[in-house]
Parts: sequence; C-alpha cells; structure tokens
Amino acid sequence: MINVGVAGIGFMGWIHYLAYEKVDSARITAIASRSPKKLAGDWSDIQGNFGPPGRQVDLSGIKTYSDLNALIDDPDIDLIDNCLPPHLHADFSIRALEAGKHVFCEKPMALTTADCDRMVAAAARAGKQLLVGHVLPFFPEYAFARKVADSGEYGRLVGGSFKRVIADPLWLDDFFDAKRVGGPLVDLHVHDAHFIRLMFGMPTTLFSQGRLRGDVVEHCSTLFGFRDPQLAVTATSGVINQQGRDFTHAYELHFERATLQFEFAAFKDAAELMPLKVLVGDASEPAAMVLRPDLGDGDPIRGFEAEIEEVVRSLETNSPSPLLSGELARDAIHLCHLQTESVTRRTLVTV
Repeated sequence: MINVGVAGIGFMGWIHYLAYEKVDSARITAIASRSPKKLAGDWSDIQGNFGPPGRQVDLSGIKTYSDLNALIDDPDIDLIDNCLPPHLHADFSIRALEAGKHVFCEKPMALTTADCDRMVAAAARAGKQLLVGHVLPFFPEYAFARKVADSGEYGRLVGGSFKRVIADPLWLDDFFDAKRVGGPLVDLHVHDAHFIRLMFGMPTTLFSQGRLRGDVVEHCSTLFGFRDPQLAVTATSGVINQQGRDFTHAYELHFERATLQFEFAAFKDAAELMPLKVLVGDASEPAAMVLRPDLGDGDPIRGFEAEIEEVVRSLETNSPSPLLSGELARDAIHLCHLQTESVTRRTLVTV
C-alpha cells in the first residue's frame, strides 16, 4: 500500500482525491492546505471544466496540515502528490525529494526548462522517483492511439494533427502570467507537446505562427520537424476571445494503413463528441471501412485512475514510468518555450 500526502486542495487535488478513492493500492493519509475550510472537509466550492463539483469530504483518519513542511516531514508518507499552483511545483517537489519522498507532480512540471532540470537532478540525487501528472496518454482515445502505435497493427505512424483550444479563462487572474501559471502553451498545449514527444520522439525543428498577449503566446499553430522527413505533425492551441465554447481537444493520427480521428468540444449550451473512429481500407478495396472502438463509459475520472495506477506500479516495481517520467515532461515544457521563441522571433527554431 502506497501512503500518499496531497499538497494543495484545489480542482486537481479534488480530481486526484476522487481517483485515489478507486485505486486499491494507494490511499491518502494526509493533506495540506492553507484553507481552514478545506482542512475541515468542506470542499464544496471547488469547480472545474470536467468531473463532479466539490462536496463535503469525510477526512476522518486523514491527517491535515496547514504547513507544507509538516506534510513533507510526516514519516508515514511514501509519496507526495503535488497539486500546488504551477509556480510552486519546482521548489516544493525538490524539498520533498530531498526529504526522501517520491513525488507525483501535477502538470505543468514547472514553468521553466531550468526548473524542470533541477527537479530531475534532485530526484536522481535522492534516489527517488519523480513522476509528472500528464494524464492525456491515459484518456481512452489517447490510450487507444498508443496501443495501435505500439502494436504496429496499422503500420508505421507517419503524422498527425492536434487541437486544444479554450475560451478566455476570465476567472483566472494570473493565467497569462509567465511567472505564476505560464499561459496557454505551458498550461494547456503542454498536454499535446507531451503526447507528440511520446508518440513521435523529440522534434528537431519547429515553426510557430501566432498571437502574443504580453510575454506569452495567446494562440498559435505549430509545424514540427523531425529527423524522418516523412513525418508531418502539426498542433493548434491557445485561447480564443469568444466565450461560446469553453474547451475543445482533438487529434487525427495517420498510420500507413489507417487514420484515427477524434474530437470533443464543450459549448455553453451542450457538449458535443465526435467519437474515435479508425478509418481503414483504400481505393483498391470494395468499400472503405470505419471502425468505432468501444472506449467505455466516458467518465473523465477513469483516466486519472489509470494514471495513478501507473504511479503505483512504478513505485511498487521500482521501475520508472515511460509515460510519467520527469525527463519526458521536461521535454514538453522545453518545446512550449521554443514555440514561444518561434512566435516572438517569427522564425524556424532548432530544438
């Protein structure tokens, strides 16, 4: 059994709590928050863009700390789950690693590549695992894509396009603050940067065209270059200033013998899903085929359950996760900053 201490009870702390409830091999034994209300179990004011709203939580049997250092010093905790605001991720994670704890840090790993490097180095020095909460590979549509790529069922992966766009998050005062949240690339597009890095390897070049808001990219489209000239990969991400669509994400992945296509969007009046389809067959066949995989009930918390199960597997087997590694998450942050550089300089950037 992995004993977990959760630092930060905001939206992601709440989502992780719900996932831990369904994972038998890990349990929350302590939490830390600066809010007396949340330490008393009243999480009813937590809201987000998916999952159920917060509620009253029974914290009997769970230790509560208002001091983050007290959470780190708790001798009964094996893993610190870092759900603090992004600008606190690096220093707090490093303190926990140096204190002999494993760390599961919610994305974005940190706000700068240098801070990511510090975190990876701290984990290596401490001999502890640093895992970063990039949940996207565990969502059913993306997990299916990984499975297809790993199996080689439809041949080699030859390209793809990704989309992740939100309405202006007016309720977040510091979303566009490069030193606190990081802006749309570091906080939003980093999901797709991580998945692109996972599926295709590290790009060698990139070119981004987009709009700036202050020092951060508001919205951009990027063409990624790879050592293999046959790979064609693009991504569009950021914020639009129309509030009718809160969120959308999508991908189209091209294999030699199939195309995978998926899109989900949350509009103000309804959510719309274009379920995952596998397009197979060519002009030489009597009829093209469309396959529609069964991906379960669509509960978004399922992805977080699978993610935490991967964390537990990594710790129990002392085998670092290839999906949640600090090195992979660091590369995603690095790509986001290179995209900002490309937009700012209006030039191709070498990775």
